[in-house]
Amino acid sequence: MGELIKDGLRIDGRKPDELRPIKIEAGVLYRADGSAYVEWGGNKVLAAVYGPRELLPKHMQDPTKAVVNARYNMASFSVEDRKRPGPDRRSIEISKVTSEALESVIFTELFPRAVIDINIEILDAEAGTRCAGITAAAVALADAGIPMRDIPAACAAGKVDGQVVLDLRKEEDQEGEADLPIAIAPRTEEILLLQMDGHLTYKEFEEALELAIKGSKYVSKLQKEALRRKYKKVEEE
Repeated sequence: MGELIKDGLRIDGRKPDELRPIKIEAGVLYRADGSAYVEWGGNKVLAAVYGPRELLPKHMQDPTKAVVNARYNMASFSVEDRKRPGPDRRSIEISKVTSEALESVIFTELFPRAVIDINIEILDAEAGTRCAGITAAAVALADAGIPMRDIPAACAAGKVDGQVVLDLRKEEDQEGEADLPIAIAPRTEEILLLQMDGHLTYKEFEEALELAIKGSKYVSKLQKEALRRKYKKVEEE
């Protein structure tokens, strides 16, 4: 692979602090309580929320709060080399950290003994799927009317050719030196998820974190616009 950054620009022509194109749509599925579709660079992600509803079998219920169950799944056709259907270690791990990130903003105590199911389906994958998945899931939760103290937003930063950049694409993710996906509650900048793959100095880590927070706040604006569009359409109908 050649240089990934040349004359200050990345291989797709973006500046170091620029996001890939993002499109968000709320309320795309008829049968789900809430849903969203996100296109983020080459990623295509569908999220559906069901609930809150009674959690069965009863022995799995929590008498004090709702259980938040996020399931992240990559469709077998979402990557170039066909992926074996069903959960693997990576998708189980992403499902777990996504559930925890979303649960921390949901008022789960309002729904004892219930479950909120969140299904995240990656239809097309091109780096940064966990951030795109959390972004879609958050919009689907808001679309379902689930009470939350904020709508989470996610974005990643990383290091490519020794430089800190925002929102890595596939080649940068594969050839770069580090990847730092985060999710935040935009109003307070509270970090709900932070993972790191690769090596960053403390200074680079601070720079990448600041960049990822900035990116997440921009994503948050797009999420709110998508929800406004959906409810404007409902009003007009």
